[in-house]
Amino acid sequence: MGLLLRSVLLLSLSTFTAGIDVQLGPKPSGQSFLKRSNIGEKAGNIIKRSLPAWLAASPNHKIQRRSIELGDNCKALQGYDTKLADNTHPFTFNDLSGSVSLAWVGDGTGVILALTTFQVPFFMVRLGQSKLYRSENYGKSFEDVTSLINNTFIRSEFGIAIGNSGKVILTGDVSGSYGSRIFVSDDFGKSFTPRDLTFIPLTQITYSPDNSNVLLALSNSNELWLSEDFGSNWKKIHDMVCLVKWGSKNTIFFTANHNGSCSDRGMLKLKRSTDYGKNIKTVAGKIYSFGQGGRFLFASVMTGKGMLRMIHVSVDQGETWNMAQLPPVGHEQFYSILSANDEMVFMHVDEPGDTGFGTIYVSDDRGTVYSKSLERHLYTTTGGDTDFTNVTSLRGVFLTSVLAEDNSVQSVVSFDQGGEWVPLRKPANTKCDATAKDPDKCSLHIHAAYSTAKNLNVPMPPLSEPNAVGLILAHGSVGDSMSVMKPDVYVSDDGGYTWIKALLGPHHYAILDSGGLLVAVEHSPNQPINTIKFSTDEGQCWGVYNFTKDPIYFTGLASEPGARSMNVSVWGYRDAILSQYWISTTIDFRELLTRDCEDNDYVQWLAHSDDISDPNDGCMLGYKEKFLRLRKDSVCWNGRDYLVNTQPSLCPCTLDDFLCDFGYYRQENSSECVEQPDLKGKLLEFCLQGKEEQLQTSGYRKIPGDKCEGGKSPERKEIDLSKRCVSDLVSPELLIDSRSSKSVAIVITVIAVMLLSIAAGVVFVKKYVCGGRFLVHRYSVLQQHVEDNAVDGIDDPLETDHTQNGKIEFHDDSDEDLLE
Repeated sequence: MGLLLRSVLLLSLSTFTAGIDVQLGPKPSGQSFLKRSNIGEKAGNIIKRSLPAWLAASPNHKIQRRSIELGDNCKALQGYDTKLADNTHPFTFNDLSGSVSLAWVGDGTGVILALTTFQVPFFMVRLGQSKLYRSENYGKSFEDVTSLINNTFIRSEFGIAIGNSGKVILTGDVSGSYGSRIFVSDDFGKSFTPRDLTFIPLTQITYSPDNSNVLLALSNSNELWLSEDFGSNWKKIHDMVCLVKWGSKNTIFFTANHNGSCSDRGMLKLKRSTDYGKNIKTVAGKIYSFGQGGRFLFASVMTGKGMLRMIHVSVDQGETWNMAQLPPVGHEQFYSILSANDEMVFMHVDEPGDTGFGTIYVSDDRGTVYSKSLERHLYTTTGGDTDFTNVTSLRGVFLTSVLAEDNSVQSVVSFDQGGEWVPLRKPANTKCDATAKDPDKCSLHIHAAYSTAKNLNVPMPPLSEPNAVGLILAHGSVGDSMSVMKPDVYVSDDGGYTWIKALLGPHHYAILDSGGLLVAVEHSPNQPINTIKFSTDEGQCWGVYNFTKDPIYFTGLASEPGARSMNVSVWGYRDAILSQYWISTTIDFRELLTRDCEDNDYVQWLAHSDDISDPNDGCMLGYKEKFLRLRKDSVCWNGRDYLVNTQPSLCPCTLDDFLCDFGYYRQENSSECVEQPDLKGKLLEFCLQGKEEQLQTSGYRKIPGDKCEGGKSPERKEIDLSKRCVSDLVSPELLIDSRSSKSVAIVITVIAVMLLSIAAGVVFVKKYVCGGRFLVHRYSVLQQHVEDNAVDGIDDPLETDHTQNGKIEFHDDSDEDLLE
């Protein structure tokens, strides 16, 4: 294998897989089908979220789910070889390149930009070339448009930035001068206009979410620059900026340090501007890092005691802050914000010592008061790897892994946003592997980020799409714990309640046509491949198609983001005598589905239920949802305009709609919330928006986002004690930086007097009023894993890693306990 193609295939803005290592699959001649058997198992027993021995069963509570009736429908497609052969489009990139970056421009336009890059070090300089290709037909053919950018070398790491309304920015290098050059397009890449910059971008140029003509750029000298006219003119907003992010409504958040170093992160100030940098307000001090998730703004703040930090949360763009209220833990522990949306926050709290596991806590709707959700949650102390996954195809569903007492890794799922966790049911068409003590009783275990970090043969994490209701594709094994042997591909069509083994061995996979079509390519590290598999019935039956006579070394499977396209591109390369070259083969499955779906192709389905006629079935988070879903035996096209059809209806409240409140947890084999032993008999008080509150609770609080009405409603009160409480960890300076200010000396004097008064008040309040009884979580590391629809990064961009599914992970892991 040559050396020129060691770089990964980067597919921007899309779920993708990367790398040259793949595994050769079978090469059937002609057409063939792989048939999977029926699933008929009912749901298993619930496992309460606080159980250490998480496989213990609760005999009185069962999850209901849909059972699937499969017929002999694997003969539904006939003669597909000819149809697909007529719609298979190979394209060869005849240039010297080590990596390819893809970017889809616009939704449903079919426009793709492909940037090929070749770069080698030569003495003290880098030599290389990049070429730009453009496709208007979903990658069936490409045009070399390198001349549009004057043959400028475009950076491969963050060279393409896609905005709304057909806007594209390419960031290039200019040799022999200080500065950089960008090429901008507002016509989907048909033409480009060069713009010279007086600075060199350190990270990718970002668009304002509310106005794509407004751009932000951070330079390699940590200057923050802004353009309001799509890159024509730039103005410097601030010096020594360490991290910058767009907020809502044109708000800009950034951390800065006037001492001139971003390495002294505990002394950073968090600043905000709502008018494109004309006025800048300091909203917090002593900042180590910050991040955003949903409507929550998080700040990791130094306590002033060594390297200890605390997390603060704001829901009003940094105007006011609250400390996260969690049970006290030791200083060697850390937080990890796993996920956040407009309703709640999932947070991991590490266990003391080098254990590799911790506890998941879930927040209230303010992101402030937390309660226990899952114990022994797997979270490595070295790389911060966790299997926590938000299943986007069904509301409230999350997958993750726990570390059992025997140090084995086991998978669990929650269907109610962390209220309860249950092991995944064994697929009916599988047998328990050698890890099972009982050959008839075991569970499915899903491979995700942890398996990838351990270099297991897992090419892709779990995959789901919001418009493919209930569908999940994932690699897994069946036994008492996760196996290190070669995994298989499993598919769930009901949001994780039931599963089938869909494909033998590891694969790369994608969802097309809103779930109406699944495609997969075998992962084969050392052998070239020439086949692609596809399914029109949610993974029950698979067709195998030979897309090329001359096999390629597979590097990636690319499809348009949004899972609405019918085109998929198989990327790879071929070896020549003296070189290697990229090959892209785009297969259009539209002609395979000969008709549009009609009303009788859909069937009504009740989520979280297996009996649509039962009036008490299907309630989850306070309401039921009925969907119209495509029949499995309907071979038709959903189309780009397909919308998920749902009919919600409210349910009366039960205990299933409530989490254990702050200071309470569920005991083993029990649904009752009981008080934590270390807090028993103590008043539960916490600081909220500068006032001390006392919590009076029977142990339950409603799950954030739960919409139930009436029924059971456990008593809960938050009583204002009419006492002030202040956190001195977020500096109350709230300075306004205005270039037009003429009263600087007066303002500084007034602020100094105010700060002295506030500091004296803080000391008095903390010592004599609050008595130090705040239940605040202290930690040494704040880490964060990013979801596409969840938390936006919390650490500086120099520590970003591109993951295999195209997402970016930000790690706040500079403490010694995470260094290797």
